[in-house]
Order: sequence, then C-alpha cells, then structure tokens
Amino acid sequence: MNDAVAARVAWYYFEGNLTQQQIADRLGLSRLRVNRILAQARADGSVQVQLRLPLAGCVALEAGLAARYGLDDAAVVPDMPDYADRQRVIGEAAGLMLDRLLQDGQAVGVGWGRTLRASLHRVTPRAYAASWVVSLMGGLTRGSGTNTFEVSTRLAETLGAECWYLAAPIYCPSEASRDALLTHSGLSAVLKRAREVSLALVSCGDFSEHSLLAATPSVAEHVPALLAAGAVGDLLGTFLDAGGAPIEHALNRRIMALAPAELARVPVSILASGGLNKATVIRAILHAGYVRRLVTDEAVAQALMDAP
Repeated sequence: MNDAVAARVAWYYFEGNLTQQQIADRLGLSRLRVNRILAQARADGSVQVQLRLPLAGCVALEAGLAARYGLDDAAVVPDMPDYADRQRVIGEAAGLMLDRLLQDGQAVGVGWGRTLRASLHRVTPRAYAASWVVSLMGGLTRGSGTNTFEVSTRLAETLGAECWYLAAPIYCPSEASRDALLTHSGLSAVLKRAREVSLALVSCGDFSEHSLLAATPSVAEHVPALLAAGAVGDLLGTFLDAGGAPIEHALNRRIMALAPAELARVPVSILASGGLNKATVIRAILHAGYVRRLVTDEAVAQALMDAP
C-alpha cells in the first residue's frame, strides 16, 4: 500500500467526511480498494479512533466484574461478529489499559498471541531507558500467524527498553531436558527476571480451532488426555482445570514459562482474552486469582456474571 495514497484516503474519510465512493472517484481508485486501505489503516494502527461516549451496558459489566471477582480494573468491549475483529478490539483495549499503567523503571512481562500483538497499536512510544521487557513463555518451534517473540520485541522497541527472551521451546521433550536447559545461565537469568516483573500482560487459550497453542503438534497429540484430565484451557501454557488449578499432565511438568502461581504475585497484571469459547478458562483464571485486571468482550463478561 502506497503510504501517500493511504494517508489521503484516511484523511478524506475520517477528517473530510467523504464517503468511500467519493474518495474513490477523487483519487481514481475502486471503492473496494478504498475499503481495503481503510481496513488496513485500522488494523496496523495508522488510524486510531477514540470513542468518548460511554457504553452504558459495558460500563455496568466492568463494575460488576470488578466487584464479583475482586479485580482492580476491568474493560469490556462490544461484541464483534468476526473472531479476528474481536481479538483486535480486545487487544486494542488492553493496549490502552497498559498504556495508562506504564512507568519508567518498570519490569514488564508479556505472553504472546494475536490478541496481545493487537495491543501494541495502542501503546504510546516513549523512552523508558530504565525499564526492561521480558517474555514470560518459551516459543513455538513451528507455526503460523504470529511470531512468539514478536510481542516482547515490539513492546521493548516502543518503550525504548531492553528485551529479554526466554529462548527455549515452550514445552521441552522431557522433564530431564527441561532441567538440563535450566542449568544454562542465560535461561535461568531470564526466568529470574520473569519472576521479578512488576507489570504483566497475558492472554489465555482453550481447545477450539481458534487456539494457536492447541493446534501445535506438541500439544495437539495430547488434547484427548488433557481434556480427560479436566483441562479447560491454558494460562501461559500451563493447563488448568475449571477451578484454576494446574492439572496433572506431563506437559505441565515440561513447560518453560512463568507459572500461574508466580503470575499471581505480580503487582499489576492484565488478562486480555475473549470469545465465548474461552469463557470457562477465563473464569477459572479469575477464580484462582492469577490476574488483577481483565479485558474481554461483552458476551464473555455477561457469561462470567451469570456463572453460578
């Protein structure tokens, strides 16, 4: 996309109040091309729209969630019919929440995934030389759709901060290999830093077709056993039951990531996740008290309030 053309399209639409067809006629483009340019500008953060009118239903759910689950804060966004759009708007709302909480000198820990990647569009660039960012999870050895170290790298660049990577697979081949990797001074130092963060931004996963983690070969072959053991989803790669307790399974013993119980000790933490497919695991995480702040969509928020 030509930046000069994209800038004109965005200006005419958002500032000039022209219709997409008027912009197409003015710039000699097709209406479909204009529509795609506007969609891309929203997706990559080139254009950000701020709504200053409160959404009463969402505000009521935010207050209800905070009171019921003992949260320090909650943000609820309206439902979106498309799953990718839902991830994007939840991520952007989480980015706004994170942006307000950032201070120089903080140690910031992040997970990975599409929702967290979308959050970066709403974080204001700054120069926080006294801060540092650390990835809280190991990475995938194969996959598509997202780079498992992308979120930590881009957040560190946005903050002008140093970045530390947990440069190991999220699941080691065996417990023995995990123990051996932890003797590496570099990896043990990164895990130590992960346990020292004062602010964390994480997401969670389930077993639906939308799950990046569950679709990976190292997890997919274990899904029947995980479900049989009572797993409803994962937090930072650790599989939890409906009450939020880690299940008994080999993957949980071979994981290279910050443990949920360690996340619970982080002073400021944000869980950004949505979609009714994740309502059960989100409730498990809140029930166990692993996070202090939640960003989700309206349908999940209502399900959390309606849960017995």
